[in-house]
Amino acid sequence: MSTCRICEGPVKEFLDLGRQPLSDAFPEPGGTEGEFFFRLAVGLCASCTMVQLVEEVPREKMFREDYPYHSSGSSVMRAHFEATARRFLETELTGPDPFVVEIGCNDGVMLRTVSDAGVRHLGVDPSAGVAEVAREKGVRVRTAFFEEATALDIAATEGRADLVYAANTLCHIPYLDSIFRGLDALLKPDGVFVFEDPYLGEIVDRTSFDQIYDEHFYFFTARSVQAMARGFGFELVDVERLPVHGGEVRYTVARRGARTPSDAVDALLVEEETRRLADPATLDRFADAVARTRDELVALLERLRDEGRRVVAYGATAKSATVANYCGLGPDLIAYVTDTTPAKQNRLTPGSHIPVRGPEAFSAPYPDYALLFAWNHAEEIMAKEEDFRAAGGRWILYVPDVHLV
Repeated sequence: MSTCRICEGPVKEFLDLGRQPLSDAFPEPGGTEGEFFFRLAVGLCASCTMVQLVEEVPREKMFREDYPYHSSGSSVMRAHFEATARRFLETELTGPDPFVVEIGCNDGVMLRTVSDAGVRHLGVDPSAGVAEVAREKGVRVRTAFFEEATALDIAATEGRADLVYAANTLCHIPYLDSIFRGLDALLKPDGVFVFEDPYLGEIVDRTSFDQIYDEHFYFFTARSVQAMARGFGFELVDVERLPVHGGEVRYTVARRGARTPSDAVDALLVEEETRRLADPATLDRFADAVARTRDELVALLERLRDEGRRVVAYGATAKSATVANYCGLGPDLIAYVTDTTPAKQNRLTPGSHIPVRGPEAFSAPYPDYALLFAWNHAEEIMAKEEDFRAAGGRWILYVPDVHLV
């Protein structure tokens, strides 16, 4: 696509990560024929500054019944969502019979706290498997894609919402025009839409190019979100930096004039302007840094292989699909990937076809080196795997640059 999905302005491509698979589709051994691939490239809109993919992957291919990611899989993320729910209960869900809707509720990790508090809620998620896990926790879920028609039906059957929330979900949805029409129908006049997603500023700072994959269609900044909100009759009224998932921003959006924007909005806008975050030259330098990371990571892994060192990877994440396929990593360089998700075990990584094994394989015996795909959980993982380090093992990281720990 050469025109912006938000404002129809011209989009200029600045990074091509090549032929990529569905990041969360793990084929069985011998079942790799017919794998879906697309070109993963990113561009900048010259008008509204929204950074976005230039090729859209059909949503039904990504968010299937067997979607394997569970938000509750990390103790850090469980604590984050529980704290988020408690905060909403204290701030936005205080009136008579409050009602909250979560777009992309996954396994219900946030809404469970809301449910336990006796507050009316509804999760909306298209992946039947994780939706059923949420129901087993006592969370009310509608298995569907959230869009204008969904929002209209919820408003008609459940009433209007005080709060609509989305975590690591809005950036997945190319059709934001339908989303905002739905929000206009669903939110009460003074209701708010709160969403948190990976922040482009952190991606550029850390050269964390693996945050770019099929599911992440948009890469938000305060400036681009402000332009997007205004275009749909809303206003950006607050921002908050979050440490999770490699650095995110939580954005709060309300109807124009309903709330006074906080000082934090202006502060982040000024910071982005000072950093020239929307300058094509800044993004071109980012693309050059990505290429250097690729070359250095491949050179290190090839040297270790030639020295007879045993290297495995840790965390069969969606992000790892981008790294493995862009860098050309395969079983010749990485013996296997260890992951705690049963649905991924005994399968192959998307596109690169590295075997995925359960966590018990990691210590039987320990490898010489472990490439940490799940780098955004580094502190949690390294504390858990202290015996690996005690046995002489070393971690390989590639964010913000290629280095050993």
